[in-house]
Amino acid sequence: IMTTSRTLICLLRNDLRVHDNELFHWAQKNAEHIVPLYCFDPRHYMGTHNYNLPKTGPFRLRFLLESIRDLRNTLLSKGSNLVVRRGKPEHVVAELIKQLGSVSTVAFHKEVTSEELNVEKKLKDVCDQMKVKVHTCWGSTLYHIDDLPFHHISGLPDVYTQFRKEVETQSRVRPVFPTPEQLKPLPPGLEEGTIPTADDLQQTEPVTDPRSAFPCSGGESQALARLKHYFWDTDAVANYKETRNGLIGVDYSTKFASWLALGCISPRYIYQQIKQYEKQRTANQSTYWVIFELLWRDYFRFVSVKYGNRIFQVKGLQDKSVPWKNDMKLFNAWKEGRTGVPFVDANMRELAMTGFMSNRGRQNVASFLTKDLGLDWRMGAEWFEYLLTDYDVCSNYGNWLYSAGVGNDPRENRKFNMIKQGLDYDYNGDYIRLWVPELQKIRGADVHTPWTLSTAALSHAEVSLGENYPTPIVIAPEWSKHINNKPRGTGPSPRGKKGPSHTPKQHRDRGIDFYFSRSKNL
Repeated sequence: IMTTSRTLICLLRNDLRVHDNELFHWAQKNAEHIVPLYCFDPRHYMGTHNYNLPKTGPFRLRFLLESIRDLRNTLLSKGSNLVVRRGKPEHVVAELIKQLGSVSTVAFHKEVTSEELNVEKKLKDVCDQMKVKVHTCWGSTLYHIDDLPFHHISGLPDVYTQFRKEVETQSRVRPVFPTPEQLKPLPPGLEEGTIPTADDLQQTEPVTDPRSAFPCSGGESQALARLKHYFWDTDAVANYKETRNGLIGVDYSTKFASWLALGCISPRYIYQQIKQYEKQRTANQSTYWVIFELLWRDYFRFVSVKYGNRIFQVKGLQDKSVPWKNDMKLFNAWKEGRTGVPFVDANMRELAMTGFMSNRGRQNVASFLTKDLGLDWRMGAEWFEYLLTDYDVCSNYGNWLYSAGVGNDPRENRKFNMIKQGLDYDYNGDYIRLWVPELQKIRGADVHTPWTLSTAALSHAEVSLGENYPTPIVIAPEWSKHINNKPRGTGPSPRGKKGPSHTPKQHRDRGIDFYFSRSKNL
């Protein structure tokens, strides 16, 4: 298909949206034909680096395929289409440049970690050889990397709070790019290409679990609808700070992360909507807290730029040697939710069955893996990479470095107390009974510590430790004081199964304590 008119290839990766997308904004002004291109890169479907777990699991793949279908529909409604190919982007792009003969530029959003940067380097090499220009944009963060108040990324503070304060006082969030009404068409005769199935990519189709706290589909349309629901239709955002440590239900937190990870929604658009909500409805700690969490996401991305591959290395950012274990028996018990510690098991099973886990749960199971079991933190990071729908390389590895005590904050070396945390956030045990049905007949808070119950109580609840539910693979000494103080009977849970949960007053800021307090009693 030879045409003489100027054609632009927009290679899409984690920017699967039309709103606030600089690539489309720029291409629309600079070309007669635009080729929005998505490549299913075979490297994304191989094994993880250290423990060879599948890189892309069934939940994230389903979410990605939904997002690709949604983007194609949106582009079709704007006079364009999404061209889909299977293969390495550098090979696919070279093929298209040859085939079209009119490509003047290849444009893409910059990424920050090694595998993605490697693809960018190969794309640049191909374009150089074929005399085609390369245009790159930065679009993944709330604050643009060029607007950071540090002369160089090496000046990025090693403590989040310092970063946050400097950015909030000295930088501003750029306005969103307008959403194009129409887009320039594809070059005539270019095949759109079929969107593969999970089967085509050697992955199984996941089963939908009715208990899921994230029963949402991928795609920009769904992301925008979720924001509308959470902000404008329910005002749930006005209570976010109180409910965000919940465990059961869809509305205890924004649930934006999966869409943010694929770029189906832009952090700047969320920010703009928060500002509008604050003007029109209410501004409080909760509305600010959404921005606070978006800033964590930015921070982990900028940390990845500053430290490069050190975020993946076992010694972490401080080059700290820890004698981690690689005990596969312990790891399997953790990943399958068979540790015999119900709060851990419930969270790990929720992840395995749905591809989602609450923020509260993630902090706990990560602490359990690294501090209670002493296993290599990368085993946990790669398990999350495999299963999480919202897997984002920088946030995932950044959070695991923190949990393992090898991140860049000198105050990080904390250990969570599984029993205290379980009682704080699932006082009555409803969350445990939801995900660990073999303990369903143990009433109230006793479900947190079945190994402390009498033989009679266990047999009454039809639990046989070591048979239908494991004995704990580890018991930390600091658990005992919370076991002995456990509330008796079954008071109302602060967190019912229905609707958003309500964090008990005294624990509202626990999530911040994880990062900011010096208190080790978590």
